[in-house]
Amino acid sequence: MYLTTEVKKNILSKHGKSTVDTGLSEGQIALFTHRIQHLSEHMKQNKKDMRTKRSLVGLVGQRRKLLDYLKERDITRYRAILKELNLRK
Repeated sequence: MYLTTEVKKNILSKHGKSTVDTGLSEGQIALFTHRIQHLSEHMKQNKKDMRTKRSLVGLVGQRRKLLDYLKERDITRYRAILKELNLRK
């Protein structure tokens, strides 16, 4: 499994308030980014896997919604998370 409890706690401690607070937008965006990177690597090897492609597009959409929400609420936190995760906008 690519998203173990230890990996999740590590991501949340880096981008969230604590290791158990999964509600913070930055933590959710970081988790989505980790999952998107994993599925992107899978898609490079399995080009015809349409179910994974659909999941990947859905995750990108969810992350985009969270980023838009964060941009609307607090532009400094938005810019910080983009810089930390090396995301384009």
